[in-house]
Amino acid sequence: MKVGELVERSGVPLPTVKFYLREGLLPAGEATGRNQAAYGEEHLRRLRVIRALVDVGGLPITAVREILRAADDPDQAGHDVRGLAHFNLARPTRTDRSTAQWRSARVDALALVRAKGWNVHEESVWLDQLADAMAALRALGHEDILGLMDHYVASAEQLAGPEVAVVMAQPDRPSMVESVVTGTLLGEAMFVALHRMAQEDASSRFDPSGRPPADQAGVGAGVAERVPTAAETPAATKHRPPATYQARE
Repeated sequence: MKVGELVERSGVPLPTVKFYLREGLLPAGEATGRNQAAYGEEHLRRLRVIRALVDVGGLPITAVREILRAADDPDQAGHDVRGLAHFNLARPTRTDRSTAQWRSARVDALALVRAKGWNVHEESVWLDQLADAMAALRALGHEDILGLMDHYVASAEQLAGPEVAVVMAQPDRPSMVESVVTGTLLGEAMFVALHRMAQEDASSRFDPSGRPPADQAGVGAGVAERVPTAAETPAATKHRPPATYQARE
């Protein structure tokens, strides 16, 4: 196909396509004449991966180039390619990581991962981000939320296996990179939305005063260990969600 068709089918503007060509992100087409080239389906797929990294992942061109270079390297293990994509998806933080409180949280985060037997590098950026959250919760006096860590861990483990299986089932390495980026960002967006709705549903089963259901009173220092499900809760005891839960006009 000519570059015009590549632009039309990909939805990527011509100036952007030319920029990707100049930067070496998109391989050159097969020369068919002076200042003319033919492009194939592999170029369309490559543009899709680039747009996933840039638009969905919000990554700078330097990071995109690094990830694509790894994906193109047949000697690079798939696990390393996925790790590189994940590493570049980490967002910068304003947390002061020089404090004793943060260092203590970092030690605890690593100990948690080791206790679970997870194969995670001790310098993982995600360990740092877990420590950020743990240190902040302690500073705010919310040890009760940290007490839910086993639940967070169980949820993460339950999702991780099937998610990685989906990535590994991709037909080629570029598709694997695309799956990592879109699965991480959009999959997490879906999970957050579902989590918020599950919280709304759980909240509706507490009485208007904020007390937990009678059979859960006193559990976990006043925090219900498990709120009854929708099927277990009589309709008369469900409460209308507050206006803040409703869709904005």
